[in-house]
Amino acid sequence: MIKKSDIPNYLTYSRIIAIPLIIVLALWGNENLRWLAFVLFALAAITDFFDGYLARKWGTTSPVGQMLDPIADKLLVGALLIAFAYDGTFSALDLIPAIAIMMREIFISGLREFMGNKKLCLKFLC
Repeated sequence: MIKKSDIPNYLTYSRIIAIPLIIVLALWGNENLRWLAFVLFALAAITDFFDGYLARKWGTTSPVGQMLDPIADKLLVGALLIAFAYDGTFSALDLIPAIAIMMREIFISGLREFMGNKKLCLKFLC
């Protein structure tokens, strides 16, 4: 039996588990399978909203959920950016914002990790 308090974490887990399927459908599928990949990506994006919303609403936030939620987001976006760069969906100019997105994700994650134990709070990060 699934406990109500576990549902937000299961939504996050489902987003991580869906990544390989989305990538396979997007890379090696025909146009219909790429649309299915898009639908799965949209559903994953919706679970991103609901896992946090439900955890806060039900007061069931967990350290695992707080850690995995941003990781799941970065894995999903990063995997698709790399996949589209690999298969040529992106042109050379499209790679510029893709690289900028990945650099920002890595930089912010590193900054948060570095500042995690410090009492310093920068206005744009807090």
